[in-house]
Amino acid sequence: MAANGKTQDKSLESWIWDAACSIRGAKDAPKYKDFILPLIFTKRLCDVFDDELNRIAKEVGSRKKAFQLAKRDHKLVRFYLPLAPEDPEESVWSVIRKIADQIGEGVTTHMRAIARENPLLQGIIDRVDFNATTHGQRDIDDDRLSNLIEAISIKRLGLEDVEADIIGKSYEYLIRKFAEGGGSSAGEFYTPPEVGTIMSKVLQPQPGMEIHDPCCGSGGLLIKCEIEMEEQTKGKKKRTFAPLKLYGQEYIADTWAMANMNLIIHDMEGEIEIGDTFKNPKFRHVGKLRTFDRVVANPMWNQNWFTEADYDNDELDRFPAGAGFPGKSSADWGWVQHMHASLNADGRAAVVLDTGAASRGSGNAGTNKEKTVRQWFIDHDLIESVLYLPENLFYNTTAPGIVLFLNRAKPKTRQGKVFLVNASQVFEKGDPKNFIPDAGIQRIADTLIGWKEEEKLSRIVDHKELAKNDYNISPSRYIHTSDAETYRPIAEIVEELKVIEAEARETDKALKEILEKIGV
Repeated sequence: MAANGKTQDKSLESWIWDAACSIRGAKDAPKYKDFILPLIFTKRLCDVFDDELNRIAKEVGSRKKAFQLAKRDHKLVRFYLPLAPEDPEESVWSVIRKIADQIGEGVTTHMRAIARENPLLQGIIDRVDFNATTHGQRDIDDDRLSNLIEAISIKRLGLEDVEADIIGKSYEYLIRKFAEGGGSSAGEFYTPPEVGTIMSKVLQPQPGMEIHDPCCGSGGLLIKCEIEMEEQTKGKKKRTFAPLKLYGQEYIADTWAMANMNLIIHDMEGEIEIGDTFKNPKFRHVGKLRTFDRVVANPMWNQNWFTEADYDNDELDRFPAGAGFPGKSSADWGWVQHMHASLNADGRAAVVLDTGAASRGSGNAGTNKEKTVRQWFIDHDLIESVLYLPENLFYNTTAPGIVLFLNRAKPKTRQGKVFLVNASQVFEKGDPKNFIPDAGIQRIADTLIGWKEEEKLSRIVDHKELAKNDYNISPSRYIHTSDAETYRPIAEIVEELKVIEAEARETDKALKEILEKIGV
């Protein structure tokens, strides 16, 4: 997330990263994210609690009385923190800052005490043991923990010091910095912000809508939708706009905690469940899958651990009989099926997928499970548009990726057609990753919203042409970005070959089992 030019944002981002690096430098900071994020989150809670106590103190005469009132009635504050400094005029954070001995144990004790008083924070800030050891060695020793606490103490993060959107941006910045050093696991919790912004702009969430992310990672896509809705309502007649109702599910416990902290620090409310969405979606209604106005997601690409039995055993009507299953080698279209089933009658979705999901199986002899599912979505006129992204945006791969947009209520003028956008050249070089600049984000979003055709960028393609091309919906197949371009991107071809090889292995294994059974 690049700084947007505001000095306050930049200085806060610099401070928050310097605090993270205070443990052992920038290179090793991502290893400690599970310690750093809860501490910065707690600093924000402490400083906001201080502001709320000061507000109460103005009414009752002293902070001592304010502490007593808040302890008696927790409803006076958003989060009640059982941290009482000896001098009530001192900051609440000073209780943590002044721990001198057994710092790891002391921080852990305070975190757990805060969670006990606030059910919304249980499992979020109390899941980390700051005194934990691995093979007898402290994961973060007291000296480094003390350095981190001191670095975090430099800035105040209260209501009067920093607005929720600024601390939220800085917290997202920190998550992005961790993603840069997170290797192959980074994509499990972080989607490049420009991709999320494009998705939210195109989906155009309206006040009060219910938004769902079935594999929400750190919650960034849900937050982008709320930010976009608030942006669209700015300057309109003075009235109170209902916030979006945000719902997410995440199966990695640490990432689930990160998503909750991210929402709270952005001053947003949402419901984040924990568990495997594919096998056990938590959002249900009267025995059926709950539906939403908008669905956004960036599931892990080409998951290969779901078997045909997982699809067969589904009791939520997520996988229509006519569409079939996408096969074991890649669950990309299985996720699309889940998201389609999660949409209400007027619902729309945006999902990030591997580029191969748009083309695998097309042009090959015989049938292909992924192509069959893709054809079902085209035949039922559910695909509104497909966006082809630049290479090297994502933190766990250099592959470009696509964004698939679904619409269960396409306007009549768009029925029987799919809008394709090849934005592979709309980027700037970055270190370590490329990025889409603000002007590029707006250009792509405007093009997708308006279905504006532009040479070397976008085309409206009717279903007959898609059928003629064996249901290949990759924008790179239909839109060449330069006169010399005659070949598809190498990264896309390599990814497809990997899946084809995996399918071949599965087929060989199944054939071998059959031959063994009949004694050949």
